[in-house]
Amino acid sequence: KETPPVLSFTMKSIEGKEVKLSQFQGKVVMFVNVASKCGLTPQYQALQSLHDRYAGKGLVIIGVPANDFGRQEPGSDSEIAEFCTGKYGVKFPMMSKVSVKGEKQCDLYRFLTSKETNPKFAGDISWNFEKFLVSRKGEVVQRFSPRTKPDAPAVIKAIEDELAKE
Repeated sequence: KETPPVLSFTMKSIEGKEVKLSQFQGKVVMFVNVASKCGLTPQYQALQSLHDRYAGKGLVIIGVPANDFGRQEPGSDSEIAEFCTGKYGVKFPMMSKVSVKGEKQCDLYRFLTSKETNPKFAGDISWNFEKFLVSRKGEVVQRFSPRTKPDAPAVIKAIEDELAKE
């Protein structure tokens, strides 16, 4: 089966291992650009709750640390990993720190924000904790603003709707 374009990228995990996003094909995936020193950082707790509640049903949350907004993710990958595990008990996959906007934008976020590749949900990332929901078929089906909490009713409904589809 052909890999959907959004899952055709290879990234590095926060532990430095290669991660082919194609391994998540057939799952419902939520990409979230994250930061440790942001007013929205407590969203890690709700993200972890979503992971606990829905991972067994096919949801994969992928945290993507980025230092693009107010320099709120200054640490190294190991410092970020330690913070996420120690403070929030994060168990969902975390990627190595990247840029999600500007000249050094990583390929995944170039795809997610470009009008050519994601016309419905294109546009620059506005701040930390912006969320993209990808269906089991590999289509970007929702985008939630940073201030929309991961456990907001609209997010839960979107996740449950996608998980219910074959």
